[in-house]
Amino acid sequence: MKVFISADIEGVNHIAHWDETENGHARYEEFRRQMTEEVKRACIGAHNAKATEIVVKDAHDSALNLIFQELPEYVQLHRGWEGNLCSMMAGLDSSFDAVCFVGYHSPSRSDGNPLSHTMNTQIFHVKINGIIASEFDINSMYASYLHVPVAFLSGDLNLTKLVKGINKNIETVATKEGVHGAVISRHPQLTNREIEETVEFALKKNLKNNIVPLPASFDIEIQYRTHQAAYRASFFPGCKLSGTDRITFHSNNYYDVLTMFKFNL
Repeated sequence: MKVFISADIEGVNHIAHWDETENGHARYEEFRRQMTEEVKRACIGAHNAKATEIVVKDAHDSALNLIFQELPEYVQLHRGWEGNLCSMMAGLDSSFDAVCFVGYHSPSRSDGNPLSHTMNTQIFHVKINGIIASEFDINSMYASYLHVPVAFLSGDLNLTKLVKGINKNIETVATKEGVHGAVISRHPQLTNREIEETVEFALKKNLKNNIVPLPASFDIEIQYRTHQAAYRASFFPGCKLSGTDRITFHSNNYYDVLTMFKFNL
């Protein structure tokens, strides 16, 4: 069994401020280690479920966050950004049997996490078929495009509820609860252990019903924080300026959507 793990930081236990997400700030090292520990526990759970190959994508900011020496020896780590369309899912292909998401967070405009956003903080929102999309939505649809099921997600409580609404078969662990500008968390030792145990449980299940639904067509709206950004993005083929601060895009092919996202998110 081949398992792919995509790891972010804004959904790890007790992280609550942007300074804690950025290299160079005093608190970053603490949360870099928490991100690494949660990924480590997911890897151990996958290994206990008899995964023969585990690939981890460091998918936050610089993609240079995880401390490789603290991960198990049987793990392969993908660091940095290739520059390809799949971004936070770089390294995933159709040969994998399952995807797990660790440290993911609520979408932009959500009160489920004080660090809620989608792809970058210059985007007010991304809508797919009228619904504000999270990074989980964008990335899980890419897994579906490759016919790879999603087994597990950890992150803030609000996101775990959204994921269960998309596919109830995906196993989740809530690492914290967002309360407007604050978070409430259980002790990280508890959620670390839950991640390990739940990943193992998830990967031992039959995953035939764990494919995230992929729409037949895609109506995309991206609203930017500035009208200048929207104007620039409107020149991408197929994009149209809608009002002053947003663009729209339509396609029946998710690969085309990812291509547009590559240049406009």
